[in-house]
Amino acid sequence: MPRPTPAGLYTSGLLLLTAATGSIDAVSYLALDGVFTGNMTGNVLFMAFALVGVSGIPLLNNAFALAGFTVGSVVGGRLVRRGHPVGLPVRSGWVLGVGAAVIFALVGAWAAIGELSSVGQITITALLAALMGAQVAAVKPVGNTEITTIVVTSTLANVTRESRLGGGQQTPSQWRHRFFAVISMGAGAAVGAAMLRLADGPVALAVSGVVFTAGVAVLLVARADQRRSARLAREAAAQTTEQVVPEPSTRTPATAR
Repeated sequence: MPRPTPAGLYTSGLLLLTAATGSIDAVSYLALDGVFTGNMTGNVLFMAFALVGVSGIPLLNNAFALAGFTVGSVVGGRLVRRGHPVGLPVRSGWVLGVGAAVIFALVGAWAAIGELSSVGQITITALLAALMGAQVAAVKPVGNTEITTIVVTSTLANVTRESRLGGGQQTPSQWRHRFFAVISMGAGAAVGAAMLRLADGPVALAVSGVVFTAGVAVLLVARADQRRSARLAREAAAQTTEQVVPEPSTRTPATAR
């Protein structure tokens, strides 16, 4: 079986992160306080509903989730910076690695505390939202605009609008990436919800962390393969240059008369 290319590994890693987002959103919405940590569209709508008097919607929790996501995206953008070649920068790897550690730290804290107070719920929600915001900034240099890892509304619109039925045209690669991004988000949400039915919140969040960590690991493998391929290409180019360029002549030029 041929080894996956760096591009294929990058795609797989992004899809795993997308699934992790769906799973984490399931945990935050169903087990914490009815708030999304990755889908900020939903939180903006919930805040609007609450502001006009709709009961049962936690306005403060949604506001903290939105603020956490914003702060995480800002900090992630500052840490990762811009102007990178297509791929996963070292700083992105660190941001994602710290994010995975944060998830499991929250799992431990949640398991130790047990029943969470309102403050505890808001704190975990805000931290998870910050993680989602930082994740967006970290994977941006990979350059795959078809898989955002956090939302699929625009992805679903693109895969349908640009289909043949929609009168558009998209490449097979675009179709696959968009389609599997939607499937990954839904599958991750299903896994998170299923784990909540089988176990409790900390266990469901731990499973989400495992999926997140798997995505990070695949991205790091893709980065290593990409760097190795680039090094081999440079070495091959250098050897080709050495073979093409003739060696300088050792003959002594005739003395002019």
